[in-house]
Amino acid sequence: MPRRTDVRLVFQRRLKEARIRCHLSQKELGVQAGLDAFVASARINRYELGVHEPDMGTIARLASALSVPVAYLFADDDRLARMILAFEQLPAIEKDRLLRSMEPGE
Repeated sequence: MPRRTDVRLVFQRRLKEARIRCHLSQKELGVQAGLDAFVASARINRYELGVHEPDMGTIARLASALSVPVAYLFADDDRLARMILAFEQLPAIEKDRLLRSMEPGE
């Protein structure tokens, strides 16, 4: 049976990777996600370390600040995470074409 991945660990890793890729400090990310500047750095640090878990609204704001879909932050397979990011960049017509080519029976 395949080993289950802890989604919390995936979120922590993806959050930090996306933040670093965007060249944002923990404080900058927190402020862009709507956190108070006084606590932004500590809160993001705690999210990345798994000390605290953000609620879904905060996760959505973090994803928006990082310009990634929420699904990216929870993708437990690196290839899937890359596909999510690549898919998000495509124009709608290309997304539809790609989906049709991947669906069974096509």
